[in-house]
Amino acid sequence: MPAEAEPGRIEALAATLGVELGERVTKGEAVRSQHARDEGYRHGAGPDLVVFPRSTEEVQFIVRSCADAAVPVVPWGAGTSLEGNAIAVAGGVVVDLSRMDRIVEVAPGDFTVRVQAGVRRKQLNRELRATGLFFPVDPGADATLGGMASTRASGTTAVRYGTMRSNVVNLTVVLADGEAIRTARNAPKSAAGYDLTALFVGAEGTLGIITELTLRLHPQPETAALVRCTFDDGEPAIEAVTAAIQLGLGVARIEFLDDRMVKAINLYQRLVLPELFTLFVEFHGSAGSVAEQLATFEEIVGAHGGTVSATATQSEERERLWTARHDALYAARALRPGCSCLITDVCVPVSRLAECLRETRGDLDASALVSTVVGHVGDGNFHALILVDPDAPADLEEAERLHSLMARRAIALGGTCTGEHGIGIGKRALLVEELGNAVGAMARVKAALDPAGLMNPGKIFLEG
Repeated sequence: MPAEAEPGRIEALAATLGVELGERVTKGEAVRSQHARDEGYRHGAGPDLVVFPRSTEEVQFIVRSCADAAVPVVPWGAGTSLEGNAIAVAGGVVVDLSRMDRIVEVAPGDFTVRVQAGVRRKQLNRELRATGLFFPVDPGADATLGGMASTRASGTTAVRYGTMRSNVVNLTVVLADGEAIRTARNAPKSAAGYDLTALFVGAEGTLGIITELTLRLHPQPETAALVRCTFDDGEPAIEAVTAAIQLGLGVARIEFLDDRMVKAINLYQRLVLPELFTLFVEFHGSAGSVAEQLATFEEIVGAHGGTVSATATQSEERERLWTARHDALYAARALRPGCSCLITDVCVPVSRLAECLRETRGDLDASALVSTVVGHVGDGNFHALILVDPDAPADLEEAERLHSLMARRAIALGGTCTGEHGIGIGKRALLVEELGNAVGAMARVKAALDPAGLMNPGKIFLEG
């Protein structure tokens, strides 16, 4: 990892950047503090400077200037990441891409859209409404699309529409030396050389800064229906999910909430949902196909001892329930005011999901810490939200112990320590346990593209 730059070098760099960017270069304490933490519980000293480019060319200028000064560069989207992915652990310059928020070109006939990296997903879907198309990847937070690509985000809709990995057509990326490249063309498929698009999706800004994306769009569903189901225990709920997946039901979302999570949501949103283990399941398609899938799923729920509590077909009612689900982090935090939240992120093969969840709940129940569980269980991904007093070392130690148990269990079951949040700061050792010497190959790619180690240092790799 590069050493932190001395003050004189930062002052000189600020003057250089100010020639091009003017007031969009700042070293103000308030702005730097805003860029020193994300939605997770880890934080760092923060950057020495924050800059706000408006174009790929300006990002190139920033990166070249930082390379000349040997100062680290950290890309920033909306600050909604959860693993410290965009925290400047070695100081340097945070490149805040939020002002690069232009939708460049919509191509409805090709089902694609080209956007700058600072465009947010809700902004994009508002603009697309009249086209009959939408961008489906929904991590809950109103993240920037560049940040979502950088962390290989997914979320509630991945079970049907896939993750960012399968919905990015190509990227414009500024490399560590300031060169800008386009990773692919717009063709629906290609066998032209290395898949550079896939390389940068999920690289967490350690190989370059994404400045533009071409994304794959999907038709807006003719009909959508949300079913809320309750169970007395979590295991039959997961078994019902497994049965639905194995039967090939075309579900668009399958979300699991444990009883403690439902209680937290009721308190936070002032709802009166039954405080039981709960599934939110949404179907998309024609009116006939949705009705048929609903009927089949209700049979599956009944066969596993569950109850269909409600069915919502109107967009307002569905939005109300999905808002409650998306606010799970804030609802969990409200159970212990003033706390921080360690958010785990394991993903296992669906056939091992019930086992993994059962054993994880056993660990959580045996701990004195307050916790809740939610999950995108249609693709084997779930999260424990573990509440800690950030000023209590014993809390932090216990939360990390629970996190390690959960992650190592997932790896042992053929899964991963991170289904969607990325490695960031907190999972670097777990990545080695999961992938072994493949991490060395990743490090060699990193060294080839960023030999000075200035691109978002301290992330993914234990050293450098």
